[in-house]
Amino acid sequence: MTNKASLKSIAAYIPEQILSNKDLEKLIDTSDEWIQKRTGIKERHIAQDDEKSSDLGTKAAILAVQRANLKPEDIDAIVVASLSPDYFTMPSTACIVASNLGLKNITAFDISAGCAGFIYLLEVARSLIESGAKKNVLIVGAEKTSSVMDYEDRSVCILFGDGAGAAVISKDEGYPILDVHTASDGRYSELLKIDRAKKSSFCSPLAMKMKGNEVFKVAVQMLQNDVVEILAKNKISPDKIDLFIPHQANLRIIKAVQERLNFSDDKCVLTVQKYGNTSAASIPMAMNEAYEQGRLKQGDLILLDAFGGGFVWGSALLYFGGKNFS
Repeated sequence: MTNKASLKSIAAYIPEQILSNKDLEKLIDTSDEWIQKRTGIKERHIAQDDEKSSDLGTKAAILAVQRANLKPEDIDAIVVASLSPDYFTMPSTACIVASNLGLKNITAFDISAGCAGFIYLLEVARSLIESGAKKNVLIVGAEKTSSVMDYEDRSVCILFGDGAGAAVISKDEGYPILDVHTASDGRYSELLKIDRAKKSSFCSPLAMKMKGNEVFKVAVQMLQNDVVEILAKNKISPDKIDLFIPHQANLRIIKAVQERLNFSDDKCVLTVQKYGNTSAASIPMAMNEAYEQGRLKQGDLILLDAFGGGFVWGSALLYFGGKNFS
């Protein structure tokens, strides 16, 4: 019998400190009205100076393991997606999370897929489970995006916030991950990037750069095409979807895809107004909020989609296999 992978739990951790649009008005030439009109964002959460992405990810991971009714030692692989890892190239943030959970002799590695990180995590974890290589894979999107922000660049800093989301993927025939689609096009890499420091100024800080208008145009088109394609491939009509949980980058992008699929507001999960763009943590944070509100229930069919620098993008169709929140 073919192994089927299932998302067995979802969890998140959100830092307490809030950076509102009003706060940003004191830092840069912007306004609450301008930000909300263009992005839908009202505020975002920011980690403390001594908090790292691994700290945020560990807190989400602990809860995800508990909600899957497992112990840390039941986990045999950890994969982390982050554009703001603890260290530059090594050690991986996944290794730090594993250590924080008291685990050793375990597969642990990071992936770099920007804001599409959680979709890529699902594809990796699904493959590990369905191949029989692993039994329980912990996936974590952990972001301290504030560590790569230039708070004098209003085109970028208004968009991003910090947070983490985690999930456990295990074998389950009842509530499978139906399909995951990931793709990339490196021709657009210069539109959204974090440059490596030049050799002559190795210690200079890194900061994200984005050409917003160009990114918006490409993102809308690619996401619309991708979600239509994955539904058609699996012969599922949009009305069969219980919840649409997109990457929370920009309200205008989300609404464009929502309208293309004719999803009602009650089927679309929105958290961008509260958390901003938390990159790889965005989808699991939104999923967790729907779960804790009782909107996401065991057996629900959900559609995910995301787009990020690279360019990379992807979508996923899956049944939620976790127990109902109580």
